[in-house]
Formats: sequence, C-alpha cells, structure tokens
Amino acid sequence: MHSILLQLPTIVSFWWVLVLLFIVFSGLVTVNQGTIAVVTMFGKYQRILRPGLNFKIPVLEQVYKTVSIQNRSVELEFQAVSIDQANVYFKSMLLYSVINHDEETIKNVAFKFISDKDLMQALIRTVEGSIRAFVATKKQSEILLLRREIIEFVKDQIDQSLEEWGYHLQDLQINDITFDKAILDSMSRVVASHNLKAAAENEGQALLITKTKAAEAEGNAIKITAEAEKSAAQLRGQGVALFRAEVAKGMSQAAEEMKQANLDTNVIMFSMWTEAIKNFAELGKGNMIFLDGSPNGMENTMKQIMGMVKLKEDGKM
Repeated sequence: MHSILLQLPTIVSFWWVLVLLFIVFSGLVTVNQGTIAVVTMFGKYQRILRPGLNFKIPVLEQVYKTVSIQNRSVELEFQAVSIDQANVYFKSMLLYSVINHDEETIKNVAFKFISDKDLMQALIRTVEGSIRAFVATKKQSEILLLRREIIEFVKDQIDQSLEEWGYHLQDLQINDITFDKAILDSMSRVVASHNLKAAAENEGQALLITKTKAAEAEGNAIKITAEAEKSAAQLRGQGVALFRAEVAKGMSQAAEEMKQANLDTNVIMFSMWTEAIKNFAELGKGNMIFLDGSPNGMENTMKQIMGMVKLKEDGKM
C-alpha cells in the first residue's frame, strides 16, 4: 500500500501524456468501404476522407456527413393521364448513384440537400413529372408500345438535373403499365375480335387452298384419265386394224386354197356366221338379240356386211 502511494505522484505528474493519447485516438476516423466522409471545420467544408483509417484534427474538425458511393434504387408507383383522358398507372424502379468519386462531386452531393429524404423526394417528383408530361401527349392505346421511348425521354429530361446534384441515373425500368378496369375490358374485347378475325381469315385461306388443290388434283386426274383413254383408244384401234388385217389375210389364204381344191368359198362366210352367233350367245350378258338364222337371213346379213365394208373402202362412209 505504501508503494502504491509513492507511485501516485509520479503518475499524476504525467497526466498530460494521458490527455495527449486521448486527443490522438479521438482524432482517428474509420471510413467504411463504399462511402466517403465529408469533414468540416467550424461549419465550413474542409476536406474528404477516403475509405480506411484516417485522422482528423480533434475537436476542431467534424465529420459532417458520410456519402454513399454505391448504387441505390427506389421503387415508384404513380398515375398519369393520357391525351384522351385515360388513367395510366405506372410501377417503375430507379437505379442511381454518385457520378464519380471526385472531391467536387462529393462536396456537391453532401451540401446540395439537407437530407437524403429531400433528395429522394426531389428525384421521385422529377421522374414522375417527366413521365406524366410524356403520357399527356399520347393516346392510351399507344402507351404500351412506347415503354422504351418513355424511358429515353425521362433520361433526357432529368440527366441534367441529376448531374447538378452530383448523381447519375443509371437505369429506369417500367415494370408495369395498367389502366382502369373498363379500359382493360375494352382492350381485351378488341384483341379478341382481332384474333377472331385473323382466325376466320386463316380458315378462309386454308379452305381456299384446299379447294384449289382439290380442283388441281381433279383436273390432273381427268387429264391423266383422258390421256390414258386416248392411248387405249389408239391401241385398240391399232389392235382392231391388225385383227382385221390378219382376218383378211387369213380369209384370202383360205379362199385361195379352197379355189385350188375346187371348193365353194361360201363355206368361209358360213363359218364366220356361226362364229358370230356363238360369240353373241357367250358374250351377250343376258341381252336379247334377234337374228335370222335361216340360210337366206345369213346371206342377207353377209351381203349387208360386205356392202358396208365396200363403202368404207370406197371412202363413202
């Protein structure tokens, strides 16, 4: 106890060392990654502190604000009115950040608005106003097709303002565009009617193609059949001609042989007559044919046939 009391005057005599250490350590400032600290002295901007361990003058310098240099996003929901007085409801998302890490930019960001809440309000109102101004010049039927044009218009309108505040609009996404229920119902009916019309036109075209192809197929079939019949008729005619030539040749030979044998050539005619009656009976298919089977009838029929053959040979038939 006595030794401790003897050391107290020594410690008290070095109080200024403790004060100095306190002052030094109170001047150390840690700045997190993704942020930059803005330092003021007596309320006036002094300098910025980068991420890591920094030192500021104790008591005199103060960290006024820590500025985030990371990307930030905000979701918007608002209403606009088209030129034909239709209510259009938007849901969108803004992605923005500080333009760069330069000291002048960070100083501008730190002192332009009192708080981040004021910045957010100004940013949201500026974007909403730009979109409303664009929609007010378009019809409700055009809005859905102009999503990209709306985004480009808003960027052109607010980029300059954001640059003055030290920010840059990286992206604006319009996630949803809706209308009043009555307008949505009417749009659905219009789409349905267009679809029905397109379906009817497609069915008509399909039916026309089917009919055309069927007609072409039928025409080709008729053409092929006619060509086949023509070829068959030619072949039949050639066959009949050959048959007649062979018959005439055979009859001539038979008649010549009968003359040499001193036989009556009428036997040939009689044979042809009996063959004809036989063929009528076999190939008549139940049809009734009246023939005079007497010798006179045969003679008359053969004369008629010979007369017709002679007329044909003379070219009168």
